[in-house]
Amino acid sequence: MDLLGGDVDLNKNQAGLQLSDPALYINRELSWIRFNQHVLDEAKDLSHPLLERIKFLAIFSNNLDEFFMVRVSGLHHQLVEGVLKLPPDGLTTMEQLERINKDLVPLLEEQTRVWFEEIIPELQKNGIVIHNRSTLDGSKRKMLRKFFLRELFPVLTPLALDKSHPFPFISNLALNLAVILKRPGSHDELFARVKIPSNLFPRLIEIPGDSPPKGNSSLLELIFLEDIIADNLDLLFPGMEIVAAYPFRVTRDADIEIEEDEADDLLSAVEQSIGKRWIGAPVRIEISEEMISSIADMMGAKLARFPHMIYRVRGPIGFADLFCMMKLNRPDLKDVPYAPYIPGRLAHGADIFNAIKTRDIILFHPYESFQPVIEFLQTAAHDPDVLAIKMTLYRTGTNSPIVQALLDAREQGKAVSVLVELKARFDEENNIGWARALERAGAHVVFGVMGLKVHAKLCLVVRKEKSGIVRYAHMSTGNYNAVTSKIYTDIGLFTANEEISSDVSHLFNVLTGYSQYKAYHHLLVAPGGIKTGIISHIEQEIIRQAEYGDGKIIFKLNALQDDEIIRTLYRASQEGVKIHLQVRGICCLRPGIEGISDNITVTTIVGRFLEHARIYYFHKGGDPLVLVGSSDLMPRNLKRRIETLFPILDTGIRDEIINTILPVHLHDTIKTRVLRADGSYSRVDRGEGEPFQAQEWLIENRGIWNRNLMKSEVGP
Repeated sequence: MDLLGGDVDLNKNQAGLQLSDPALYINRELSWIRFNQHVLDEAKDLSHPLLERIKFLAIFSNNLDEFFMVRVSGLHHQLVEGVLKLPPDGLTTMEQLERINKDLVPLLEEQTRVWFEEIIPELQKNGIVIHNRSTLDGSKRKMLRKFFLRELFPVLTPLALDKSHPFPFISNLALNLAVILKRPGSHDELFARVKIPSNLFPRLIEIPGDSPPKGNSSLLELIFLEDIIADNLDLLFPGMEIVAAYPFRVTRDADIEIEEDEADDLLSAVEQSIGKRWIGAPVRIEISEEMISSIADMMGAKLARFPHMIYRVRGPIGFADLFCMMKLNRPDLKDVPYAPYIPGRLAHGADIFNAIKTRDIILFHPYESFQPVIEFLQTAAHDPDVLAIKMTLYRTGTNSPIVQALLDAREQGKAVSVLVELKARFDEENNIGWARALERAGAHVVFGVMGLKVHAKLCLVVRKEKSGIVRYAHMSTGNYNAVTSKIYTDIGLFTANEEISSDVSHLFNVLTGYSQYKAYHHLLVAPGGIKTGIISHIEQEIIRQAEYGDGKIIFKLNALQDDEIIRTLYRASQEGVKIHLQVRGICCLRPGIEGISDNITVTTIVGRFLEHARIYYFHKGGDPLVLVGSSDLMPRNLKRRIETLFPILDTGIRDEIINTILPVHLHDTIKTRVLRADGSYSRVDRGEGEPFQAQEWLIENRGIWNRNLMKSEVGP
């Protein structure tokens, strides 16, 4: 049975199929749902500490929120606009929406089952009790009533719904109570809405005990904010009978559109558009499983534009709010912290420029520290020989030490040029703030490129030395974000290679000026260059396979969607090239189809860290090419973004990636799942060997590649 779009008879040789046949492609949206199912599976994995399992429940829910706000809203737009073009898998827009609903319902049911049947009992065993209204005794109810009157009552605004009170606007992702009331002596039911102020209070409120907690021995009692409000509605509606109260939430279209060619000021245009995110058209209505049909029908009539928009939920709505539990002071219920490795050549106080000029340096986060990247910029900011710093910023986060270093550089009189991507989805406000701060400091700030997002991760430091001007580059697969560097796996490279540095200089001129430069020595640059380059290298492996029979390709990336690249990989498989793809998320290629993709293996790893590095390996007859960079193989990366892939020229670093980093991930037997031709995933067959977990091995052996490199001969 086919799970993810298209029809494939797996018992039939498919060699006669055209490589563009929809049966050979997995639907993008349904593939993403499979990835998020893997996140949910981690919440069930007993090898994770308890609070980390709750974190995975929250990630699963947060991912779904963004999926509806962006991807499902896009499908709704296609329906409204009558878009007829089908994706490579051939599913119509309505078929995709129906399949999304069908696939998500059992996952949502499993999420609540895990919460009630696994997580709640384990919390209780560990001294953490989450109450609901029915489990509160009189003293706790009285205590919470005082809290309600003191903290909540002043900020709550109940909104009635009747002929003189129209249906209120329900803001995006806001949790609400639908309250059913009666007047004394009347049988007529009235309806009101109460918005839960979860932006002002944590979703889970601690119920004070008789004595303060002591270590892990004292009982910690919590209650959901909406339960406190529901238990005290009589104070909001005095003189009325409270019949029932049901939580609900609306998800809205948050994929803001900016008419760049009509905007005089891109920064102001983005700023104005952000506000529209919270008033977009509804795309999902989540309601309590217990909500009576009359209220549910009324909400559907007011809010639902298309079928399958209403989801009944048993238990808490908006599990993403459970991130707040990670703030609990229970280290025994969290992952054991570790200290990331810092290569000796980049240790604090070392001559970082001399270290980079001596030899390229690789950092593999989070196993190796992001601190050297920060210190690289801090050193550049205060070094009197540094003339200029150029950088791209996509997602930097709040209180960014990276941006602070750039501000310090301006104070020191350095020339600072920064491309701030204002259209980085859900980070626009942060980026607007940083852009204005940098402008005030006198930096040259560019707000992206017309019609494109700048997703490349680049930094260039220009330094005057005795030998002349030397350019130092840092390039990465991940963002310049000190927080996410601790949870995303990414590869960064420091180099003073003249040709690479020249390429980066030319690319900055493209980004900040009108340069049309394309003759890069080594960089592959999208749009255009990455797709052309990847296809060319695949075709070279096909030729190599035909002549010598040793064609081999390994890709480690986040998403594979581009149909032309998939067709080229299919051709390579048909010619006998051995291909291993490790794709964390979306994969639209079907492996293992006889005569089409039986030489392709697809695996995925979901674990403690978010696999985020992009590595493209081509065997090339034993003189391998390794490309690393910011780009996945999706149309958005290849056509609508500025992206870069850069080669690893240092043979020592290249060999460490080939002989350590890639094999470690490809041999994982605990967190790896294997994609089947029908679109399903299964756990890897462990055989008789010892179980092996890549991320845990990399924690235990962090920095091994840099230690090995220090012992080896200096590369080119």
